[in-house]
Amino acid sequence: MSDDFDTRGESLKERMQDRWRESGAIRNGIVIVVLLYILITLALGFFWSSEPDAFAIRENTAVKAETMGVDPVTGFTTVSTLITVADTMLHKPGGYLSNDMTPPGIWLDNIPNWEYGVLTQVRDFTEALRRDFSRSQSQSTEDEDLITAENSFKIDHSRWALPSSESEYQTGIDKLNRYITRLSDRNVPDAQFYSRADNLQRWLQNVETRLGSLSQRLSASVGKPRLNTDLSGDPDARQSTPNDADREVKTPWTEIDDVFFEARGSAWALAHLLRAIEVDFRDVLEKKNALVSLRQIIRELDSTQETVWSPVILNGSGFGLFANHSLVMASYISRANAAIADLRMLLSQG
Repeated sequence: MSDDFDTRGESLKERMQDRWRESGAIRNGIVIVVLLYILITLALGFFWSSEPDAFAIRENTAVKAETMGVDPVTGFTTVSTLITVADTMLHKPGGYLSNDMTPPGIWLDNIPNWEYGVLTQVRDFTEALRRDFSRSQSQSTEDEDLITAENSFKIDHSRWALPSSESEYQTGIDKLNRYITRLSDRNVPDAQFYSRADNLQRWLQNVETRLGSLSQRLSASVGKPRLNTDLSGDPDARQSTPNDADREVKTPWTEIDDVFFEARGSAWALAHLLRAIEVDFRDVLEKKNALVSLRQIIRELDSTQETVWSPVILNGSGFGLFANHSLVMASYISRANAAIADLRMLLSQG
C-alpha cells in the first residue's frame, strides 16, 4: 500500500513538473514574441520617421509626360509636381501615418505633422487651381475634376473610419491625373491652365499668410510679451471681442516639435511647387523681372530642409546656451515670406 502511494505521489510530482516546464516554455515563447514585436515596431518607427528627399522637377515632368505619351503643355509641370507631392505624402515609407491607430504609427508625431504641412500646401494649391489657374475669368465654368479633387483633399487628415483619409486623398490624386490628361489633349481643349500674373499673385497672397502664421507660431517657442496691433492703421476698424493690449504668446512645450515639423513639411511642398511655377510662368516672371526673386524664395525654403543633427528639437532661450531650432526655422520662413511679398509687388506692376 505504501509503495503504491509513493508511486502515485512521484507520478503526480512528475506531471506537475512537466506542466511547469511546459508553461515555462510558453511564457518564454510569449516573452520572445513580445520582444521581437517591440524591436520590429521600433525599427519600423525609426525607418518611417525619415522625411522624403526632394525630387527633381524637370525629371519628374519628363517621366510623367513619357508615361502618358504626351508633350508637356503650359501647366503640365505644375500639375504633375502637385500630383507627385501628394503621392509622396501618401506612399512614402510607412505610407500615410496621420490616422494610424496601431503601433508604430500611433507612437509617431513628427512625420504626421510633416504630412499635415504638406497637405496644407496641397489643399491651397488645388483650391487655387480650381479657382484661378484653370479659369480664364470669374464667369468661366469650374473644372469638375478639380472640384472633386479639392473636396477630397479637404477631408479630415486624421480620419481612419470609412472613407479613410488615404482613400479620399487618393481620389483627389486620381482626379488631378484626369485633369492633366485632358490638359495635355490638344484636340479636346476643355481643360486649361492659364499662366497669368494675376493668377499667380492671388495664390502667392495665400502662401504669404500661411508662412506668416507659421513664422509666428515658430517664434512663439520662447514666450514674449506682444503689443496688440490687430487694428493698427485703421482708426475706424472694429473687432468682435476685445483683446488684451499687452499679452504673452507662447507655444506649449508639448507642441514645439509639432509646429517645427509642420513647417518643414509645408516648406518642402512649397519649394517643389515654386520650382514648377518657375517653369510654367517663366515668361511672366522674366517680363516682370521677378525670376531672381522667385529663386531667392526657393533658396530660403531649401534652407529649412537641412539635416537636424539633434535627436530632439531643442528649445533654447534665444541667445541662451542651447540652440533653438524653432527660431532658426522661423528665420528662414520669415525671409521667404518677405521675399514673397516683394514678388507679389513685382507681379502687380505693369
